[in-house]
Amino acid sequence: MTGPTLPAWLAPLPRRLEDLALRYAWLIVAINVAGTAFGFWYYRFQFAGTPVSMWPWVPDSPLATLFIALSLALWKLDRRNELVDMLAFFGNIKLGLWTPFVLLSFNDAFLAQTPLPMYAFLLASHLGMVAQAFLIHRYSDFSIPAIAAALAWYSFDLAVDYFVPILGDPHHTTLPFADPMAVELVWNTTAFRVAALGATMLTIWISFFALATRAEKARAE
Repeated sequence: MTGPTLPAWLAPLPRRLEDLALRYAWLIVAINVAGTAFGFWYYRFQFAGTPVSMWPWVPDSPLATLFIALSLALWKLDRRNELVDMLAFFGNIKLGLWTPFVLLSFNDAFLAQTPLPMYAFLLASHLGMVAQAFLIHRYSDFSIPAIAAALAWYSFDLAVDYFVPILGDPHHTTLPFADPMAVELVWNTTAFRVAALGATMLTIWISFFALATRAEKARAE
């Protein structure tokens, strides 16, 4: 498929790389399904300490990779779903950037608890999530209702992760500190607030990015 050409700040992948990735979309689906399975295993201890009703808001990265696996699979099967597309777009950019942000912000603490190969894998695989999100503009319309629904999902996720946990403790990914809400480490604030700041700013920025993509696609068409 061709589709409109968007400005580089909205479609940073080279066109040939997009074409190659879409040609091998089923391979990317398989990789993301494997990543989803690994991610659920990785969160097994956090699941154990979280009320079952809040489990959907615990494994943020595995859900994002599941969303993009579904998005690409539905596109290949000619059964596109705009909501799935936008959940994948928001999730893969947000979690793909947030995880490297906290890994690098709390580099020493993570490396003290995480083997270097796992640390490198987490960093590289999450940056890969960002890259694959930029395939979605090739086949999705970025409809306003779908953007609004994805924003609602990730806004609620943001709220229960950092602001209003509803049941139990905040449901964000475990940070490598005994008490991230109390220990001041960087920028004269707590680790918890640093993580919350990154998640909040990314949610806002991705919303603008999605709306800008819609506007540019409409103008190009």
